[in-house]
Amino acid sequence: MAKELQVLNALDVAKTQWYHFTAIIIAGMGFFTDAYDLFCISLVTKLLGRIYYHVDGAAKPGSLPPNVAAAVNGVAFCGTLSGQLFFGWLGDKMGRKKVYGMTLMLMVICSVASGLSFSRDAKAVISTLCFFRFWLGFGIGGDYPLSATIMSEYANKKTRGAFIAAVFAMQGFGILAGGIFAIIISSAFKARFDAPSYEVNAVASTVPQADYVWRIILMVGALPAALTYYWRMKMPETARYTALVAKNAKQAATDMSRVLQVDLEAEEQKVEQLTEDKSNQFGLFTKKFLHRHGLHLLGTTTTWFLLDIAFYSQNLFQKDIFSAIGWIPKAQTMNAIDEVYRIARAQTLIALCSTVPGYWFTVAFIDRMGRFAIQLMGFFFMTVFMFALAIPYNHWTHKDNRIGFVIIYSLTFFFANFGPNATTFVVPAEIFPARLRSTCHGISAASGKLGAIVGAFGFLYLSQDQNKAKADAGYPAGIGVKNSLLVLGVVNFFGILFTFLVPESNGKSLEEMSGENETDEGSVPNVEQSSYNRTVPLV
Repeated sequence: MAKELQVLNALDVAKTQWYHFTAIIIAGMGFFTDAYDLFCISLVTKLLGRIYYHVDGAAKPGSLPPNVAAAVNGVAFCGTLSGQLFFGWLGDKMGRKKVYGMTLMLMVICSVASGLSFSRDAKAVISTLCFFRFWLGFGIGGDYPLSATIMSEYANKKTRGAFIAAVFAMQGFGILAGGIFAIIISSAFKARFDAPSYEVNAVASTVPQADYVWRIILMVGALPAALTYYWRMKMPETARYTALVAKNAKQAATDMSRVLQVDLEAEEQKVEQLTEDKSNQFGLFTKKFLHRHGLHLLGTTTTWFLLDIAFYSQNLFQKDIFSAIGWIPKAQTMNAIDEVYRIARAQTLIALCSTVPGYWFTVAFIDRMGRFAIQLMGFFFMTVFMFALAIPYNHWTHKDNRIGFVIIYSLTFFFANFGPNATTFVVPAEIFPARLRSTCHGISAASGKLGAIVGAFGFLYLSQDQNKAKADAGYPAGIGVKNSLLVLGVVNFFGILFTFLVPESNGKSLEEMSGENETDEGSVPNVEQSSYNRTVPLV
């Protein structure tokens, strides 16, 4: 027998209102900051190499040694993974709203601090940069489960997928903003401090003022997060947490009456009945959870893990791929600031043409096509395009065919974002019980970040040339870009297979998906049951 709380039903059937959009913006600005902070590092790693690892008389500009490059690129991911697990768990223990402010303050403080890396000594600068980027990642990690859970618990069931995807889609604007801001800063510095290319004058090619460029780019990441702090603190706790986890029906009704601007009664008796029912009080490490949601959690963790191996290895090393096919000139033909400008320009172009549109295609179609179809389609096309890049790879390296390479490369990004990159974020926020929702989303997201670490570090070594003499300084010989792309194609294919473990949540209420309305001891939620049999009409 199912007992639907009036306050939750009111949220499920509410028309799209202004508070939905404010929630998207408040939660989305966290993701805007996340994307800016995580991806802007790839714009400045070559500059850091030139400034702090310059070798007198070398034919090529200085570059970060392999272990340093891995630390600078990967330390934020390690922080993010830890933050997703910790804040995901804390969000279920303390409440979404309380923890939400903590993550934001951490992001603001560490964004500013990562640009203040002390001293001129390379070791000291890189150490402090890595320290603060770890804690920046820790704060960013908390934003994943909390933003998704808050948005899913506020949304109506008809357009819930689009709302959660819209929060995630702000990542696209964050990547874009990172690229555009780097173009503006590097152009301004280039105009003010002109310098010869490296091959003309190695020392003069990196002007002393270039040290400010990377610091400014990193520190500006604090601004959007700081601007939304006040609004985050004003948001009421979600009704689902207040009623189903904190068991305070009166507070839930009061909060949502204010948000929805309707009168709702506090159904304290119903909340007591739901929360006293022992069949719904199982924890994460129980047979009951394994029976009800074990395969779902396996599905959300594996698909996110596999997606991020491919997604982050492409995204972080875009600049290397562009250099390999000649889209960015050889490093020695540019000065330090010019190199930042060209890498930022290439990354912005990819974001504008494929990354941003892909996210918003998901927002437009997720509640029509469903999560499953979009995820399956995305993985399928990513597999096809990866193999299309890898198999005739030598063909793409010829000067005349470079544009074709960039188009197919952009299409893999488009279908990552109009596909699993968005759906892997949406689904874990919909299919687990309220008291475990933030934790399970955090576990799924952490599994994704583990994939990102594999992708980022693995690709760094794998994509090196098979001939050690042609590999980057300090790196062992790899399997080359062609074979690396083949590996990524296989990874995407496995993504197709594991998608079949994830249930479809389109058009269903959160309680229906998680079985929290079920009061029969032996009942298991029927995730395939249609949600349109309700007596309340969808509006």
